[in-house]
Amino acid sequence: MAIRVVLAEDQRMVREALGALLAREPDIEIIGEAANGREAIERALELRPDVLVLDISLPEVEGMEVARTLRLRAPEVKVLALSVHNDPHIVREMLKAGAAGYVDKSSALEELVRAIRLVVQGKLYLSPELTRQALGPRFTGINNANLSQRERQVIALLASGKRSLQIAAELNISLATVEAHRRNIMRKLGLHTVAELTRYAVRHGLTSL
Repeated sequence: MAIRVVLAEDQRMVREALGALLAREPDIEIIGEAANGREAIERALELRPDVLVLDISLPEVEGMEVARTLRLRAPEVKVLALSVHNDPHIVREMLKAGAAGYVDKSSALEELVRAIRLVVQGKLYLSPELTRQALGPRFTGINNANLSQRERQVIALLASGKRSLQIAAELNISLATVEAHRRNIMRKLGLHTVAELTRYAVRHGLTSL
C-alpha cells in the first residue's frame, strides 16, 4: 500500500516540482497540497495522510504551530519538517512540537524519500548533517546517563534512521555488539523504542543539536 503524502510548501513552483518527483516513487502517493499553514492543518485533518511534508516557514500559520496542532488533533499523521534552516534551536523546537523528522532543503530527493519511508515506520529522521553534529564532542548530561562514547555514536546513527547492520558496518563492529549497545542504551535511559531514544537524545542534550 502506498504511503499517502500531503505537501505543504508556499512556493507553487517548488511544491509542484517536488510533488511530481515524489509521485514517481512506486510506494508514494501525493494526495494533497497546501500553500500555507492554515491549509496544511485543514488538509491533514481532512485527508489524514500518513506523512505531512511541511515547510516550516509557511505564511498564516508557521510550521511549528502546525506540528503542535496536529500532534493534538491528528497524532497519527507523521510531520516531516523541510527547511533551509539547520539552526540547532529550530531543529530541537520542531521535534518538541511533534515533528517526526527534519530534512534540509539542500538535500537530494533521495534523502527526502528515505525520510518519508522511515517516519511512516515510526522512526525519527534527521538529515546527515545534523547527525554529524550529533557525533561531535559537545555532549552534556552524559554523567547522569553514564553512556560511553561508542553508545553515543550508536545513538546518533540510530537517529539518522540507520539499521543495526548498517551501524555495524560503519563503526566496524559486529552486529551482536551493536545490538548489545542498543540494549544497554535503552536500559540506561529507561526507553523502549528508537523514536523515544532519539527524542530523548535531542531533548536532553545527548546530542549537540
